[in-house]
Amino acid sequence: MRAIVVNAYGPWRDLRPGELPEPVPGPGEVLIDVEASEVNFPDILHVEGRYQVKVPLPFAPGLGGVGRIRALGAGVTEFAPSQRIMALPEFGMHAERACVQAAHSFPVPDDVPSDIAAALGLVYQTAWFALMARAGFKPADRVLVLGASGGIGMAAIQLAKALGARQVIAATRGAEGAAVARELGADATVDSGAADLRDSLRAGVLALTGGHGADITIDPVGGPVAEAALRAMAWEGRHVVIGFAAGGIPSFKANYLLVKNIAALGLQWTDYRQHQLDRVRAAQEQIFALWRDGRLAPRISRRVPLSQFHAAFEALESGTARGKIILVPDATETGAGA
Repeated sequence: MRAIVVNAYGPWRDLRPGELPEPVPGPGEVLIDVEASEVNFPDILHVEGRYQVKVPLPFAPGLGGVGRIRALGAGVTEFAPSQRIMALPEFGMHAERACVQAAHSFPVPDDVPSDIAAALGLVYQTAWFALMARAGFKPADRVLVLGASGGIGMAAIQLAKALGARQVIAATRGAEGAAVARELGADATVDSGAADLRDSLRAGVLALTGGHGADITIDPVGGPVAEAALRAMAWEGRHVVIGFAAGGIPSFKANYLLVKNIAALGLQWTDYRQHQLDRVRAAQEQIFALWRDGRLAPRISRRVPLSQFHAAFEALESGTARGKIILVPDATETGAGA
């Protein structure tokens, strides 16, 4: 079958479409024909061998997507052939077909298109657990979202608004990123590209919140932006660390956490899939329900044929995507959407 094939860890630009053996579902697995897969920054980390856990070679990257069941492995009773499911495996979705664990898959409602369902997967799950499980979100909270034009950032903006946040502030670079954040529902924006970031981010957030500060910061970025954001936190604020897209791991001074009663929290979403799968399933059902109610609208900037994945990875790495990028089978036409 055709796939993005990783035969050796290295720069993603060296990858080419190739062939992998036809997958056969084992016990507890289902074989799906992939209809849409979401492109995420960890895909690049997997390809280059920089992720926390290295995937055995050869493999196809891809952490999530939607497909129609072709065959069931032994012991699978919760799904049926031809049913559409969302799958969130460790890898393998950037391919024509994939074998995935039934336990890590979710039924897709008939009224949710496959590309939309794929876009409502991993990044919305991550944002949901960052807000609800780690930050203890309450409707009165003021939420600061770093990396607001990235996948998790965009999902966090929409979810915080849908769940009733008092105020959502998007930290992003430039006028274009700010415009995208406002389209997604952000109440206000601050410039994360300012030269005097340490002081300007704090000043901007305090001005927008009437001196209160951010009750919650969602941080998939790391680096200097994260360190600056900590100074913009309210008393008893909660800063949730999700990743380090900026490349640097920030350092938080313990004395600053102490004097403002701030909590610095980490989120590894896959741990919830491992330890609290029922909670993950319930979250996905609620995410689909919020979409159906018109309270979530994932921004899909491009639908790219699988064989042209270089364009998708380039937009992801350069930060120019301005929306979710979805890989689709080569026979599917491309186009922008929202």
